[in-house]
Amino acid sequence: MQGHKPKARVTTLDRMTTSVPRLRPSLVGHSPGIEYETERWSVGTDVVVGMDEVGRGAWAGPLTVGAVVIPKDRRIYKIRDSKQLTERERDLLVERIKEWSEAWSVGHASAAECDDIGMSEAQRLASHRAIAGLGVSPDHVLVDGPWDFVGSVDTTPIVKGDRISLSIAAASIVAKVTRDRLMRRYAPTLPWYSFESNKGYPCSKHRAALHLLGPSTLHRRSWAYMEKLPWSGVTGCDSGHDPLTLF
Repeated sequence: MQGHKPKARVTTLDRMTTSVPRLRPSLVGHSPGIEYETERWSVGTDVVVGMDEVGRGAWAGPLTVGAVVIPKDRRIYKIRDSKQLTERERDLLVERIKEWSEAWSVGHASAAECDDIGMSEAQRLASHRAIAGLGVSPDHVLVDGPWDFVGSVDTTPIVKGDRISLSIAAASIVAKVTRDRLMRRYAPTLPWYSFESNKGYPCSKHRAALHLLGPSTLHRRSWAYMEKLPWSGVTGCDSGHDPLTLF
């Protein structure tokens, strides 16, 4: 679990320490708004948290949920759904988001937990860990997607919320960058799987390594598409790390 405790406000964006490149033309005019956040604030809901997950479709690594509380009176430009941005754009924006937000946090569910309890419960577990790391108690949570994967707080699911809601879009960037950095960190210990480039997701190099070596301790072994890979009774290699210590 990783997060940032509430902090004193800054009054302008001039104190931001990073500079983000000009938006590509295809992204201009498609910024997420604050309609859902404003609706909650207008009825006295103080702490509104945006949440999004990343890693659900990966073969290896954690399922990660980001949580961000945006300020009511300050805006930040160029935030988009993390999938619309390049890796460099995300890496620059994430530092701005952490500095600008009222609170942020990231929660993980390990590959072993995804296997043991299933993806839906793993997503719920990661979201609870993200909330616990915020340092504030949420009054309402906005989540990306059609279902409430939190379950313990008043929640609004929003289809394509990462493109509509500013707080969810910010959370998508925090979650994506955090998970990508984690996978790059472990790439040297498991070089055969090319985690530095695929971040644990399917690709030809990843598939070839699984065909040759089988799964590592960072792989989700229970998924149907993993079972269909042409392993030849190989027990797999071990990263030498307890995956639960990653977080």
